[in-house]
Amino acid sequence: MQKINKNVVLALLSLTSLVFLLFQLYYYKFYLSQKNGAVFSKVRGSQSGQDSTRWHVVRKFLGLIASHNIPVYLIDPLILGLVDKDIEQIKSSPDGPSPECKYFCAPRDFTTFALLDKTWRHEMGLFRTAEKMGFQWLKIINKDPRLDGMNDLSGIEIPLHYIFKLASHAIHLVVFYERSGNYLWHGPLRLKQHMDRKFVPFRKLHFGRYPGAYEKPELLLVSIDDLKVQIPKNPSNFLEEMSHSRFLECRYREARAFFQLYPDDASLDAVEFRKKAKSLLHLAALTLNNLGVKFWLSSGTCLGWYRQCNVIPHSKDVDLGVFIRDYKADIIPAFQKAGLPLKHKFGKVEDSLELSFQGEGDIKLDIFFFYEEDDHIWNGGTQAKSGKKFKYLFPKFTLCWTEFVELKVHVPCETLQYVEANYGPDWKVPVKTWDWKSSPSNVQYNGVWPVDEWDDVIQIY
Repeated sequence: MQKINKNVVLALLSLTSLVFLLFQLYYYKFYLSQKNGAVFSKVRGSQSGQDSTRWHVVRKFLGLIASHNIPVYLIDPLILGLVDKDIEQIKSSPDGPSPECKYFCAPRDFTTFALLDKTWRHEMGLFRTAEKMGFQWLKIINKDPRLDGMNDLSGIEIPLHYIFKLASHAIHLVVFYERSGNYLWHGPLRLKQHMDRKFVPFRKLHFGRYPGAYEKPELLLVSIDDLKVQIPKNPSNFLEEMSHSRFLECRYREARAFFQLYPDDASLDAVEFRKKAKSLLHLAALTLNNLGVKFWLSSGTCLGWYRQCNVIPHSKDVDLGVFIRDYKADIIPAFQKAGLPLKHKFGKVEDSLELSFQGEGDIKLDIFFFYEEDDHIWNGGTQAKSGKKFKYLFPKFTLCWTEFVELKVHVPCETLQYVEANYGPDWKVPVKTWDWKSSPSNVQYNGVWPVDEWDDVIQIY
């Protein structure tokens, strides 16, 4: 009798264990997998585990935004880099180039998309749906710099970034805004104190360490890993743009403080000069951009942007810098064709080149060419009547975008060091009397042009 009872007990225990195991498998497959993304619908050639998780999370996110008619496009640099290698095949094949999950299954912690702010409404319905689908989400907001100006520092906050997290993967949605310079801008990703810094690896995110500026991309709808998604039509161009996208905002707060000490010149002459300077700068930018020549605001024009967010009315010219490696022989004829005759040409390509073009009235455009040495950068100057040469030394710098007089334009990222090199520690104090041969803090005498070269290196028109 005891033997029978033991067998029954063992059988009951075994049966109970089996039922419990089956229940766990059922619960895992039909509940946890739905919530956390551990088991997924089929994707061509996908691998099990984490690779499929990434694809599944992207698919659910695309379904989420499609259900709310929100147009997004892919800007993830890792995936776009892979796509760019197969772009022609992807364009020609409606179902994608490969039976394998090659792109969205690539190892990464997050996938990045972009959203144009004006293409959707900020509806809470999106986030309620996201939560029902198992997503956790985070919104990062900051003030809208487009509303800042000399008369008002708005402080109005706008959404800049969204993070949607499901299972072990996250979607980073970057919000782009159109600016008056006809370009797109995204803001920095700054976490406020109450935010969970462990939500995702924020330091690894590709967008948000700095604000960025981009041209409006032409988009292409393609199929990648069985998912329909929009991408920049030319991924390699976008990736190149991304590597040099850092944006610096005009310092309106500091500019207002400056004008409290030194009231702005609101005379008719000043207003008219600024109008002409803006027009000249826009024409110069169009001409150089059409040539593919990278340039930046230099000298007094750079000082005006950095110090007072405007053109200095007593400067009487517009100053641009160009690295000599970017020089093109087409520059002079292009400006002449644009209606800006050459006023003077000093130096030569190998040494101290400087071009000046005549704008409307008495305003002129000066283009200074910069030469790189091991530990510094310099541009040259020439005195026409004596042939004397001068050199202006700057610490090495990189280029960032900014917006100036409704134009997207480059400035040195290390602007303070650049301005201090040229104007010294008292750059905040206006100086109306300026001698280009002696006033700059970084000027050095650099010899004299040989007389037999004067016809080539000193040309005045």
